[in-house]
Parts: sequence; structure tokens; C-alpha cells
Amino acid sequence: MSTESPESAGHVPVLLQEVLDFLAVKPGGVYCDATLGLGGHAEGILGRCDPDGRLFGIDRDPMALEKSRDRLGHAGDRASFLHGRFGEIHEVLTEAGAPPLDGCLVDVGVSSMQLDVPERGFSFRNQGPLDMRMDPSQGESAADLVSRLPEEELASILWTYGEERNSRRIARAIVADREATPFTTTTQLSSLIGRVVRGRERGKDPATRSFQALRIAVNDELGEIDRFLSGVLSCLKPGGRLVLITFHSLEDRLVKHRLRDLAGKTGKEREVTLLTKHVVTASDEECARNPRSRSAKLRAVEKVTI
Repeated sequence: MSTESPESAGHVPVLLQEVLDFLAVKPGGVYCDATLGLGGHAEGILGRCDPDGRLFGIDRDPMALEKSRDRLGHAGDRASFLHGRFGEIHEVLTEAGAPPLDGCLVDVGVSSMQLDVPERGFSFRNQGPLDMRMDPSQGESAADLVSRLPEEELASILWTYGEERNSRRIARAIVADREATPFTTTTQLSSLIGRVVRGRERGKDPATRSFQALRIAVNDELGEIDRFLSGVLSCLKPGGRLVLITFHSLEDRLVKHRLRDLAGKTGKEREVTLLTKHVVTASDEECARNPRSRSAKLRAVEKVTI
């Protein structure tokens, strides 16, 4: 009998075939999925590196680790499950005694499980606590931020991370309303945004950009990417592969520029070779099968052989 949870059973990893191909997964190889999530990519990697390949899975979300452990338990000691942030990959893998990697994947952003579970507070569609922390045991929640930040800082977050044109109007309304009633639920905030946003985009909820911005700020997602790219090469063997999947322009822009630096395109010493001259996106067939793959962008590099 399968031990998969309903969440993991319905989980469809994006660009799976492309990930496996760019990682060049081989039998006996050592790999890391630094954003393990529900284990879809990891399952594919373990299947291709049979019979004695190893996988180290890292996630900051304890719930994701629990569910991926259930999903991948059949791999036995070939799979290790590590609680930590992908930005701390060097420290996490060193503490776990991991050998140099043949390949590493990072799939940035919010997971299907986090979006689909109202209690996590990521979704504006269902009522839940205004949380948004990928690790609920650490840091400030979205409710904490909207309760304490000055209007100018709130507006800056909404504009910088969400490219929300109504950032000042939304921030002003939050500050005015929180004096009477603190924001504690997702629907409180989404209702306010729906009330004050003008010039709505067709097919997009007016709260979309603001919720994205707060999530990025709460989890320091861009800082995590930057720290990851500063530490991951020390974990790879010469010739090891790195694959990164992003889901919006801010992430992809940061990854693109950092990879160009590492590839020596800006006058620095070359540390990697670019494997993707242009960003790789999902096929029309995959997008039809899995709508969340539409915004996925994949880039890959190989560590130079010294």
C-alpha cells in the first residue's frame, strides 16, 4: 500500500525531465535537492541514480520534510532529509557529512503544499492565519510585518517585491485600518486590497502582487538565492552540475546576473560554464497538464574542472 499523502500524490514537479537531463543524473552519483518540498524532483533523481546513488534533501519547512520522508522512504539510507535553509547549503551539507556533489537542484519559491493548505497563510483565496513563513518556527510572520512596519516601508516592500502599482495606496490603507483592528487573517488583508486597488488586471486577483511581495519579504527569498549561489559551488565536484528553477522575474533576474558573474562574463574569474544560453521553459503540453509550470524558468551551469 502506498504511503503517499494526498498532497504528495497530487504534486507534479515542474520541468522534471529537463532537471534530470541538465543534472546528468547517473547511477551511483551524489545529488542534493536543496528545496525538497514534496519530493517530486528528488524521486526522479533517486530513480535515475539507482542502485547506489545518494540524495540529500534540504528544506526549511518541517511539514515538507515529513511528507517527503513518507514519499521517499523506500529509498532507505540512500536518501537523507535535512532541516535547513538552502541559503545555508554549505553548512547544512557539511554538518550532515555529505561528500562532494555530482549535482544540485534548487526550485525557488512557494510549494504547492504551502499554497494549498489555508493554515499556512500563503493564499489569499482561503481564510487562514496571515503567516507565510516557510518555517513556522522562525522569524516574523506576515501579520507581524503589516502590524509594525511604517507606511513607507510597507509601500517599498509591495513595490520592490510585488511590482504593485498601488503600493502606496495599499500601505496607507493598512496603516489606517490596523489602528482599529490588527490584521490576523489572509482574508482581512485580501479584502482590504480588493477595496482599494484600482485598475485591476484581467484574470488576476488584486491581492496577488501584495501577497507575493509579503511572502518574499517574510522569507527573505532573494537573500536566500544570493547566499545559496555564494556557497553552493564549494559543495560541487569539479564538473558538477547546478540547476536552478525560478518563478518570477525578480528571482530569474538575480540568478541570471549571478550566473553570468560566475561564468566570467563580467570580467571575473570563470568558475562555471553556462549550460543554458537562454532560459528553459515548460512545453505547451506540460503547461496544459500543470498550469503552475507556466511561469517556471530553468537555468543550469557546470562547475569548471580545475
